[in-house]
Amino acid sequence: MLDETRPFIPVNIAVLTVSDTRTIDTDKSGNILVELIDKAGHTNIARAIVPDDKDKIAAQFQTWIDNGEIDVIISTGGTGITGRDVTPEALQAVCDKEIPGFGELFRALSYQKIGTSTMQSRATAGVAKGTYLFALPGSTGAVRDGWNDILCHQLDNRYQPCNFVALMPRLRER
Repeated sequence: MLDETRPFIPVNIAVLTVSDTRTIDTDKSGNILVELIDKAGHTNIARAIVPDDKDKIAAQFQTWIDNGEIDVIISTGGTGITGRDVTPEALQAVCDKEIPGFGELFRALSYQKIGTSTMQSRATAGVAKGTYLFALPGSTGAVRDGWNDILCHQLDNRYQPCNFVALMPRLRER
């Protein structure tokens, strides 16, 4: 539920597309994600496309994690089960903590739309040095579903009873 009495707090989001073939012009999923971020009132602060290579993906995640201006990183692509799909492994390599419920919820919601094919997705999430990381599949439908059904709510500080934004000041606690 949205508490309209609270002021909206925009977050700075970086978008990472994992693909061996896409460019900014042909990256439909990345373009949709940037559009949804902007429409929600957040700031798309950075964007990149990297090939399906675990070390390169992890390096891009780490660069953005180390950038104090970036609150959230959302990647698209590389979450399947083929040999080149290594985004979850790259995310795990840089994470301090996993958010297992994200992938579980994504697959539960996706099941309602694509049935058992959702098992082929390894959507995942975590936190690294106070930055949220979310890995979505590369299809346009998955990007829309991940944003519209989960992220737009959890990245809105007005969403009740709780949301990821409310936790941001405490993510670096030890």
